[in-house]
Amino acid sequence: MAVNYLKSATQANDVAARIRVLSRRAISVQADVTQVEQIKRMVARIEAELGAVDILVNNAGINSSQSFETITEAEWTRVITMNLTSAFLVSHTVLPGMRARRWGRIIMLSSIAAQTGGVIGPHYAASKAGLHGLVHSYANLLARDGITVNAIAPALIETDLIRGNPRINPGLLPVGRFGTAEEAAQAAVLLACNGYITGQTINVNGGWYMS
Repeated sequence: MAVNYLKSATQANDVAARIRVLSRRAISVQADVTQVEQIKRMVARIEAELGAVDILVNNAGINSSQSFETITEAEWTRVITMNLTSAFLVSHTVLPGMRARRWGRIIMLSSIAAQTGGVIGPHYAASKAGLHGLVHSYANLLARDGITVNAIAPALIETDLIRGNPRINPGLLPVGRFGTAEEAAQAAVLLACNGYITGQTINVNGGWYMS
């Protein structure tokens, strides 16, 4: 398994070490996934050390919480680029290999904000909604190549992304608590193991949005 990071080297190295304890191969790889050349170098290293990329989880994201009146064009572009364009760029890089092998799993980390607007802002909601369009298009185009493409739409998973936002609290959720990273990861494992689910959004949101 390859663990990509931008700045959090210590955390990424720790995750890779924990995976290796389970007698699995793992490396951490630094790359800015909004930059094509860095993505290419990352994928080349992964292929050289671990082999072909068969399962891709696009989970790079930022949540710039601010009043919608104060969102600048630069901030809009920054959020869209990190949350949406990066998923396209990394997928675009690994898809030729998946198609050649006629097997692959692509999983996009979206958000309940794509479905409800959320509490962060329209720039964030739009970036996550865009992932759903990318999923639907890829799933349709790649199904006969043996590649599934799905999204996970979490809500209020207890990570750094939700800390410090006064509008976010467990009372928003019917289950009355934040979700855990492990609960979101279980959905990713399901999608990685299943070849019949494609073009879908798995909602991991404590019952906040029901579909």
